[in-house]
Amino acid sequence: MKRWLITGTDTEIGKTYVACEWIRLLVEQGASVAAMKPIASGCEQTPDGLRNDDALRLMQAANVSLGYERVNPYPFEPPIAPHIAAAHEGISIDAGKITAIVDKIEADHLVIEGVGGWCVPLGEDLTLAALARALGARVVLVVGMRLGCLNHALLSARQIVRDGCDLAGWIANHLDADMQEYENNLKTLKKRLGAPMLGEVGRGGKLTVTQSDIDQSW
Repeated sequence: MKRWLITGTDTEIGKTYVACEWIRLLVEQGASVAAMKPIASGCEQTPDGLRNDDALRLMQAANVSLGYERVNPYPFEPPIAPHIAAAHEGISIDAGKITAIVDKIEADHLVIEGVGGWCVPLGEDLTLAALARALGARVVLVVGMRLGCLNHALLSARQIVRDGCDLAGWIANHLDADMQEYENNLKTLKKRLGAPMLGEVGRGGKLTVTQSDIDQSW
């Protein structure tokens, strides 16, 4: 099973949208695809327990059905950093628990959405990088195209590699329709990021990739 971890240059950067579109593209190619958001803050209380909208969207996009508790084993109600939310509840996020769930999933692909940006702590000694390594997941970086994106993207990509993770590539998300010099910023990132650009979410909100990108990275 190929495992993909979708991270971003910040929170609210389009990770969930890109992850769902990534799943749909794989499904269109005839693959069986499961999805997870192992850790989620900002969940809502429901009659069935805490539920996270991003996790539910991922479940709808996937064609391999998993129970909610397997998709999102660590839901937290307050919209705060996960290690702080976990501390408030007196628990620790356990990478081994997440890995055990993943190892029992039967699918061609597993798309995993991260939480926040790359360096958000998950616990006293746990990072998203450590989780990605434990899962054997390739990392896809969603770059929010807006003022400041060059610094955020370059630092994030550099740290992913420094953390010993496999950066499969990046996807540009055109967040700011009024961004000046969009194409020149895109050109700079293509030259400097050190990983292939896998796709682009344009102003219309649709993820586009080329077949060569798919063949190369998927």
